[in-house]
Amino acid sequence: MSAAVISPGIRKTLLMSAYFKSKLGLATAASISTSPSSIRNRHNARSHINSHLHMSRDKSFAANMTSEKSALVILATGAEEMETVITVDVLRRAKINVTLAGLEGLEPVVCSRGVKIVPDTSLDEAVEKGRYDVVVMPGGLGGAKKLAESDKVRRVLEDQEKANGFIAAVCAAPTALVSHGIAKGRQVTSHPSVRDAIRKNPDYSYSEARVCRDATTITSRGPGTCFEFALGIVEALVGADVAKQVAEPMVLP
Repeated sequence: MSAAVISPGIRKTLLMSAYFKSKLGLATAASISTSPSSIRNRHNARSHINSHLHMSRDKSFAANMTSEKSALVILATGAEEMETVITVDVLRRAKINVTLAGLEGLEPVVCSRGVKIVPDTSLDEAVEKGRYDVVVMPGGLGGAKKLAESDKVRRVLEDQEKANGFIAAVCAAPTALVSHGIAKGRQVTSHPSVRDAIRKNPDYSYSEARVCRDATTITSRGPGTCFEFALGIVEALVGADVAKQVAEPMVLP
């Protein structure tokens, strides 16, 4: 018969339980007293042990969810609000340090459906703080057009590419990659409305996937794929286990 394998987590729990039992002087089965005071003492001791074990598990989970990764999300007038908010929210749930930077400055940004979003800072100030692990561009036709025409965005993307950092774009925003000559030779996807504009450029291979990751480039199709898009970024930065932990409580289909 082969020996049973005890996982590290179970072994740790058993060792902790034995430690607390020895420290608190719990009675063995042979010497258990049935007096009210003894029963109360045993109950209090068990509660103390369980409290320490639960705290250990909670700290372990928190440690797994701690991240020093950072994301820069560039917000331009006319951006798709769902793509912006969903992406920022999911990344923050994964404990990724997200900076939502306004392309035009610090003023509230009017998105494609009239929703106003207040950026954390301006793009100029965000760039001064240093490099980010991922630069994210939400779509929306109006927002994507501004991203594609911006010299600031071009410089940010070029620096990110030179540093081999992740670049993520969704919906119409992959057109900004094409306009600035970023991620040449890679496979990308986009909203169907801008598919032909990307396909006609020989420097890119087009995919119909809901989320497409090619090396450090992550692209996706639209508002309906944004949870998958954001979780794809989470997986790229901090791993599949964290992405799964983030996804489960959101009750995604």
